[in-house]
Amino acid sequence: MRVLVVGASGFLGGEVCRRASGAGWSVVGTYHSGDITAPGVTARRLDVTDRAAVRALVAQVRPDAVVSTPYRYDDWTVTADGAAHVAVAAAEVGARLVHVSSDALHAGRPSPYADDETPTPVNAYGAAKAAAETAVRAVDPGAALVRTSLILGEGSKQIQLCRDALAGRATLFTDMIRCPVDVTDLADAVLELVGSAYAGPLNVAGADAVSRAELGLLVAERFGLDAAGLKTTTSTAAGVAGPSDVRLDCTRAAGLLRTRLRGVRELLAR
Repeated sequence: MRVLVVGASGFLGGEVCRRASGAGWSVVGTYHSGDITAPGVTARRLDVTDRAAVRALVAQVRPDAVVSTPYRYDDWTVTADGAAHVAVAAAEVGARLVHVSSDALHAGRPSPYADDETPTPVNAYGAAKAAAETAVRAVDPGAALVRTSLILGEGSKQIQLCRDALAGRATLFTDMIRCPVDVTDLADAVLELVGSAYAGPLNVAGADAVSRAELGLLVAERFGLDAAGLKTTTSTAAGVAGPSDVRLDCTRAAGLLRTRLRGVRELLAR
């Protein structure tokens, strides 16, 4: 299996590369900035906003599959247009496409979201992720779209944010609920989907729904940090426009995949 990982210098992309290379796959990974640290990976620089460059690289690599992970929170051209460019290029060479999406495309509500629910974005990033999905599905109806949540693991920005809040350098929201997932679990699930014929959206997230503030407390307990200084507030009080309570129903993924999607309480248990 020859796989092209677009966004291989990112947290998830790098883990996908490591897992694929470790399984004996031929792996090409792209980067725009940063480094690709996974061993055995052929690194290629790529600007996903350059459609011609994306098509040229994919035509040259001719992968059996493409895993598309790039995003930039405040840049529509990377998150939405870049995803469309990758989808077009993958379709041109007949490659299997697994596109990584996000729970940010939902508005938030107390009840869990099913896999196939229509996006209801409430901020620019969510709108960009929704547009990316629309483009990918239009170009390649057979593509798998992985809707995931906060990604945890060694070097995770989410863990560092919790550490910063415990040290008084950041603030965590009590009303922003997510289903954190381990980066290795997510990478394994993505690679399972590469080898499957699954098409359309699939929720792939952890089993536990927790607020960002609760995540901070779990991080404190896991690493023996003092939770007394944890700074919290609500997203409403902070004036943050974004989805609040977003829980993903991962029942379908649990039945489809061999990979067990562990909950955050298990992941951070001492």
